[in-house]
Amino acid sequence: MQDLRIALVQADQIWEDKRANLEHYEELLKSVSETDLILLPEMFQTGFSMNVKALAEKMEDSSGISWLKKQAREKNAAFYTSLIIEEGGKYYNRGVFAAPNGTITYYDKRKLFGMAEEPIHFTAGSKEVIVDYLGWKINLQICYDLRFPENCRNREIDGLPAYDLLLYVANWPERRIQHWSALLPARAIENQCYVAGLNRVGTDQLGLSYNGQSKLINLLGEELSNLSNSESVIRVSISYPEMIQLREKLPFLKDSNYRSFNN
Repeated sequence: MQDLRIALVQADQIWEDKRANLEHYEELLKSVSETDLILLPEMFQTGFSMNVKALAEKMEDSSGISWLKKQAREKNAAFYTSLIIEEGGKYYNRGVFAAPNGTITYYDKRKLFGMAEEPIHFTAGSKEVIVDYLGWKINLQICYDLRFPENCRNREIDGLPAYDLLLYVANWPERRIQHWSALLPARAIENQCYVAGLNRVGTDQLGLSYNGQSKLINLLGEELSNLSNSESVIRVSISYPEMIQLREKLPFLKDSNYRSFNN
């Protein structure tokens, strides 16, 4: 199985200005080549806004999704990010995985951030979504999902782990960045998987500051990359053979199938 080359695009976002954000990403992406998967921040074209009626798009005519598909084709790489989608009169913070062949897989954020009144404006998703891409099984997550380990509990299915890589795209504020930095390696260790966490930088219209600290972490909880607090793009490769070797050496996931009962 081939290594997976991941590009983390840690960007500032222009508040509720879709066109300006897309143009900004295009500039940042000029330096990205020979990669397999590119991550952009949560609500990539608007920032973390609750202005859902003005900003929502429908899947069938979404300019954001059209842009992602175009970029995926041109870069020959999958993209993962989220945006505001309206469907059946409800609004979703929808994660979109756009593959180079035009295939779209989506995941609706399941844990909505109450402190920002996200549950008032959005409908929570109800299911786990795992994408099979280039032989890697990839679990799609969004920001606040990170705080809830039950959302992504890995397990063996027919003797094989359910997934190999967890993706988190986020607008995670600086005031709680210590939590981000602690929880990402925890998810990697407990699920014996790689974890990529992509955050934004800058200050939004609400006065919240974001200082990035995007990371790619291996199964042991060790950082393979760590972006600081400025706009930057980094590409890191993760190794499938190394993952298999570590899982064989430390077969913790096998024990997840056992049950204990209190008498």
